[in-house]
Amino acid sequence: MSNPQELIEKAERFLKQQQEMYGNFSVKLQTTEQNSASQEPESGENNRTSLAEDPSESYTATDEDQESVQPEPKKELSKAEKIANCQSLNELKVLCEETEDLKTDLEGTNLVFGVGNPDADIMVIGEAPGFNEDKQGEPFVGEAGQLLDKIMAAINFSRDEIYIANILKHRPPNNRDPKAEESASSLPYLLRQIELVDPKLILCVGKISATTLLNEDTSLGRLRNNFHKFHGRELLATYHPAALLRYPKYKRPTWEDVQMLRKRYDELVS
Repeated sequence: MSNPQELIEKAERFLKQQQEMYGNFSVKLQTTEQNSASQEPESGENNRTSLAEDPSESYTATDEDQESVQPEPKKELSKAEKIANCQSLNELKVLCEETEDLKTDLEGTNLVFGVGNPDADIMVIGEAPGFNEDKQGEPFVGEAGQLLDKIMAAINFSRDEIYIANILKHRPPNNRDPKAEESASSLPYLLRQIELVDPKLILCVGKISATTLLNEDTSLGRLRNNFHKFHGRELLATYHPAALLRYPKYKRPTWEDVQMLRKRYDELVS
């Protein structure tokens, strides 16, 4: 058997012959120890194969993979959630404009949302818009509204100092009283409206306004002349200005009620 030195000499002669035939070229000889070391697998972290390190092995997500990681469809918010998400009167108004449940069975009516100081300490609430309110999109602008302005002016409140709204936000046909289901649909929006204005005192004008907010089935006579607790506020009930136009006898008790309102307001803000 040839010894290693003889093998090397034979190899050198073979390479010299090849150079003479094909020209110069180089060969890197690797020892047996280096060769065996290069063939040994590395251990630990370095022995792991990363697809990202080898472009030829790069991974492309398939359509099935992409479908598997698609976000879930956005859940439709409930009526209560939509109302609660309104952080301003403008946002609530936009929501009311989009809400079919607020409409009555009178076709083609306009939204009558509310008017006045959005930070008012006093909020006046009636029952429903009438013909003039529907046309102008503003509550209490007809003859009854003019009388309401005079009543409030008599206790030193101008229209732009208070906030005015109704239980219903669309006019019912023939100015009829709101139906129970109409009031039920409208009430959550009104309650959020009250929260956003955050008045100290609420003046309900008319039986329907007072009984709806207080959830009591009784006469207006039993409700007036007294402040009621309402969601951390105080509520006073009196006659609707339209009733005063038809029945002048209600003017004196209404005057007594609004004087109570003014006195209580002065106590709260002093």
